[in-house]
Amino acid sequence: MEIERIEGKNRKNISIGAEVEIVQKQDQRSGELTEGVVKKILTISPNHPHGIKVMLETGEVGRVKYVLLED
Repeated sequence: MEIERIEGKNRKNISIGAEVEIVQKQDQRSGELTEGVVKKILTISPNHPHGIKVMLETGEVGRVKYVLLED
């Protein structure tokens, strides 16, 4: 099973329940990614240069670096 990674700059690629990798505010310098499932999409605009901001089911908030799709 292969996992495809789509960039998280376009809102249309992200849906509630999607598995994503985000960068939280405090991790922006290190670029550390947090994996989780989208609970809420917080960015209103259709795209964002740094990634769409979401809230994970764990309550963590960050910008989507990658949407993970299983083939």
